[in-house]
Amino acid sequence: MDAALTIPRGVAQVDFQSSYWTGLIFVIALFVGGWQFGVFGLLGTVTATLTAHVLGVAWDRVSMGLEGFNGTLIGVGLVLYLGASWMTAALVIGAAVAGSVLTSALNTVLKPYDLPTFTAPFCVVTTVVVIGAPAFERVWSGAPDLPPPSAADPGTAMSWSDFWQGWFSGIGQVFFQDEWYVGLIFLAGLAVASRLVAAAALVSSLIGLLVGWWFGAQAADIGAGLYGYNAVLTGIALTGTFILLSRAGAVYAAIGAATAAGLTAGLSVLFDVVGGHTLTWPFVLVTWVFLAAVPIFSRIRRAP
Repeated sequence: MDAALTIPRGVAQVDFQSSYWTGLIFVIALFVGGWQFGVFGLLGTVTATLTAHVLGVAWDRVSMGLEGFNGTLIGVGLVLYLGASWMTAALVIGAAVAGSVLTSALNTVLKPYDLPTFTAPFCVVTTVVVIGAPAFERVWSGAPDLPPPSAADPGTAMSWSDFWQGWFSGIGQVFFQDEWYVGLIFLAGLAVASRLVAAAALVSSLIGLLVGWWFGAQAADIGAGLYGYNAVLTGIALTGTFILLSRAGAVYAAIGAATAAGLTAGLSVLFDVVGGHTLTWPFVLVTWVFLAAVPIFSRIRRAP
């Protein structure tokens, strides 16, 4: 039973949660977004988890889902960018194996600095695969065209619909889901694990949305949650997960969420090759910097 529950825990760990109930709700949300996201996300999770177990990673890490979540995102990301096919399934398996090895390598490199790997293995592997995919006919032939939402609906004037849908979509975009109701299901999964985490996700998504609007981002992209998801991950990470909860810590988390949203805007042009989607690079880079800076700040403390 513990081995079986490792899989939903792996999905939940994308948002730093170890609750298998949260993971099961997340899986439901993926299938609501599209069967391919659920199937390929689970394929990546299972592959990464089994790889870590076979290679001898400590069972306490494996059972808590800490070896599965990068595989989840690899599966969802590759099926989004390459389309659902047997070739994509094979690539997800290979990429999840590579992501598992890279996770262990980064853990070794980052351990002296007391920094987690976060979703860096997913970012590295997915970026490499998607950039290289157009060179291979059998890989790229079924790839869907993924222009940003603003390509069909340009303009920076944000409507009420863009605002409230983008607020929830920012939570769903952590898993590449741009429908507001899918984001709402993910929010429910977070609330099952912790109301504090759910609140942090909501506030952080709002911060990301407002930063995108203030910078003059395209309204359709804001409405799709593209400026919220990196802020969401950063906000959750810095609000009681890796930073002790306090007034100063809450302000620190809000600054981190805003910084991640700003970096999303800055990196989007560099990621045109993957539809302008920056993956979770802004979250990873900003959160590493904010955690590394903690020892210098007397009013900020790392969580035990």
